[in-house]
Amino acid sequence: MGQAMSCGKVHENDLFVAVRNGDLETIEAMVETDPTIFATTRGHSRQSALHMAAVFGRIEVLSFLLDRVSFFSNPDVLNRYRQTPLMLASIHGKISCVKKLIESGAFILKFDSLFGRTCLHYAACYGRSDCLEAILAAALTNPIANSWGFSRFVNTRDEGGKTSLHLAAQYGRSECVHILLHNGALVSAVTGFNGYRGNTPLHHAAEGGSVECVRELLAWGADRLQPDVFGRIPYVLALQNKHQACAALLNPSSAEPLVWPLQLRLMTDLNPETKSLLEKALKEINKERENSILNKATNSFPLPAPSVDDNTSEASNVEECSICFERLCEIEIKPCGHQMCAHCTLALCCHKKPDPTKPSCEAPICPFCRCSIVNLLTVEITNNATELEISPSKPRRSRKSWNSSEGSSSFKGLSAMGSFVKMGGRISGKVAAACSEAISIYEWQP
Repeated sequence: MGQAMSCGKVHENDLFVAVRNGDLETIEAMVETDPTIFATTRGHSRQSALHMAAVFGRIEVLSFLLDRVSFFSNPDVLNRYRQTPLMLASIHGKISCVKKLIESGAFILKFDSLFGRTCLHYAACYGRSDCLEAILAAALTNPIANSWGFSRFVNTRDEGGKTSLHLAAQYGRSECVHILLHNGALVSAVTGFNGYRGNTPLHHAAEGGSVECVRELLAWGADRLQPDVFGRIPYVLALQNKHQACAALLNPSSAEPLVWPLQLRLMTDLNPETKSLLEKALKEINKERENSILNKATNSFPLPAPSVDDNTSEASNVEECSICFERLCEIEIKPCGHQMCAHCTLALCCHKKPDPTKPSCEAPICPFCRCSIVNLLTVEITNNATELEISPSKPRRSRKSWNSSEGSSSFKGLSAMGSFVKMGGRISGKVAAACSEAISIYEWQP
C-alpha cells in the first residue's frame, strides 16, 4: 500500500514537472492513461495544473487543459486562497494566458480570500498594463457590463477599501494609473467605509513617492487638500517620507496644475489621435509649471522652448495658430472648421472650472464664430517641401504681418500674452505674485 502511494506521488510530480516545462506530449499521454490525475493539487497553496500553466505562461499546455481535460471545463478552479488561474496569470503578466482564460469563460469578478481582490486589482497592483487592458476590454462585452456595471467594476474595492487605482498609485504603476483613469476610475475614491474618511489614490502616490502618478492624478483633478483618516493631506505624507519632488508639486501654496477638461471627457466620439495630441499638450504645460516650481533642480524636467520654425510652417499646409502665434494649428473644430493649436484648445476648455452643483457641463464655444463645439479633429499636415525647392523665390508669410484682429475680440488679450504658459496662473485663479511666491517652496530644508 505504501509502495502504491509512493508511485502515485511520483506520477503527480511528473504531471507538474511536465506542466512547468511545457512538455505537451507527456501531458497528452497522461490524459490517455489516467485522466483523474488532473484533479490533484500541489503544495500548501493547492495549485492545480491549470494554475501552474498560468503562472509559467505555458499557453500550449493551458489551451490543451482547457480544451481536452474535462476537469478544467470550468476555468475558475480555486486554490487554497480562492485564487483563479486568471488572477495568477494577471499577477505574473502572462497576457496570452489571460486572453485564453477570458475566451474560455473565466469570471473576471471573482474575489480571493487573501485581500478580497479581483484579477483587475492584481493586474494594476503588479503593473501589468497589457493584462489590465485585456480585462477591461472583456468587461465591456461581458455580462458584467449589464448586471454589475462597467464603471462599478472598474471601481470595485477590496477588503481594505482600495480600488485598482489605489493599488496602481501605491506601487507607482503610472501606466496603469493612466489606463484606469481613462476607463472611468474615480480619482477621488476613498478607502473609508460607511462615510468615514480614508486615503485617496493621491495619498498613496505621495506616500510612495511616484512623481509620475502624482502628475497623472493631479491632471485628472485630484484634490491636494483632501485629508485622510488622520487629517493629513498628501503634501504632509510626501514630506514625512522625504519625497521632496512630490512635496513640491503637492504644496497647497504652489500653482495649481492644468486639469484634463471635463468637456473633453464627455466627448465620447473624440478620436484617439486628437485625444493624444491634447494629452501631450497638457503634459507639456504641466511640466513647464513643474520646472518653475522645482526651480530647475536636478529632478526637474527641462523642455525646449515652444516655438515655430518659419521654414516648418511654410513647408506644410497648416498655418500658425492665430491665438498664440507660437505653434501650428493641430486641432480642427467641428462643425465650423476653424483651427487652432492643442495648447489653446486646452485653454479654451479649462478657462472656466466646472460647477459641481450643476448636473451637466456646458459645451465649449468656438472663439472665432461663437458656435458650440461638437467635436474636435486632428488637422492633417501635408509636407510641401518640394514646392519650396521648385520655387524658392516664393514670398514667405511673416508672423508679424498677421492681423491679430482677425480672431474673436474675446481672445485678443490671450493672443497678446504671447505664450500660453503665462496664462496658467489665470486659468488656476492665481495671480502672478502668488506664483512667484510658490517657487520658493523648493528652498525648504528637511
